[in-house]
Amino acid sequence: MCYDNNRKSLSRTSAVCTYTKDKMDRPFFFILKMVKVVPAGRINVFPVNSWSCVKEGKYGKGKLNMLSSFLSRYYGKKVILLLDEYDTPMQEAYVHGYWQEFVEFSRSLFNAAFKTNPYLDRAVMTGITRASKESIFSDLNNLEVVTATSEKYETSFGFTEEVFAALNEYGMGDSKQEVKNWYDGFTFGRQRDIYNPWSILNFLDKGKFAAYWANTSSNSLVGKLIREGSPDVKITMEHLLQGEVFYAEIDEQIVFNQLDYSQSAIWSLLLAGGYLRVESCEMLPGGRWEYGLELTNREVR
Repeated sequence: MCYDNNRKSLSRTSAVCTYTKDKMDRPFFFILKMVKVVPAGRINVFPVNSWSCVKEGKYGKGKLNMLSSFLSRYYGKKVILLLDEYDTPMQEAYVHGYWQEFVEFSRSLFNAAFKTNPYLDRAVMTGITRASKESIFSDLNNLEVVTATSEKYETSFGFTEEVFAALNEYGMGDSKQEVKNWYDGFTFGRQRDIYNPWSILNFLDKGKFAAYWANTSSNSLVGKLIREGSPDVKITMEHLLQGEVFYAEIDEQIVFNQLDYSQSAIWSLLLAGGYLRVESCEMLPGGRWEYGLELTNREVR
C-alpha cells in the first residue's frame, strides 16, 4: 500500500488485494471506500515515491482491475463495485488546496474502475455532492443520478415515523415530540418526515438528546464557506438559526470552483449535505425552480 507514516495514504487498494489472494475461499463483498485525505500541505509535498506510485496508477488503476478479475474468475460472474462517500476526499482536497491534483487522480481511477473494467457488472456510488461539471466523471457515461429532490427511491432513505413504535418499545413514548424536533426534518423527493437513522439508534441506545450525526461528519468545507462567505451569507445563516425560511434557486450539480463566489452553490451544498431541508418549491418563469429552505432540525443548529 502506498503509505507514509507522517501523512495519509490515497489508497488502501493494495491491502485489499493481498487479502483477496490469500483468502479466496471466503466469499465477501468488496467495498471501495474513498479515504479522507488531509495532508500536512499541498499534495505535491508528498515524498516522490509515495505520490508517484498513486499517480501512475500502481495502487489504484491496476489493482482494481486485478481484484475484479480475481472475483469474476472465482465466482464465475461479473462484480459489483460499491464506492461509498466518493466526494469526501474531494471536499478535503478543495479545502486544503490540492483540488486539481485530486481531480486528475480521481478521473483516472473512475475510468479504470467503472468504464474500462471488463469484469464490472454494475456499480453504485454514494456521496452528498453531484460534481459532474468538474470533469471528474468526464470519462463515464450512462450514469443514473438520484439526488435529495429525486422521487425515485424516496422511501428508501432514513426512518419514517415508525420510530414512534420503537420509542414506545423502549419506554420513551413521552419523548416523541422532542425526538421529532431533534431528528426529523429530512426530505427526499415528496417524502417528508424522514428521521436520521444514526441519531435515532444512538438516542435509543443512550437515552439522551445529542448531535450524534453532526459529530460523525466532516464540517470543514461547510465551516470554510460560512467563515469566508460574503456578508449576505452570514446574515442568511443568522436568519436560519432563528428558525426563518429563505428562498433560493438550487443547482444540484455542485461546481467546487464556484463555491467561493456563488451563493446558489453554497445553499445547494448545504441542502445536499442534510443541513437544510426543502420547505416549499415553486416553478418560476422560464422553468426554473425556487426553493424555500430552512435548517433541517435542532441537531444541525
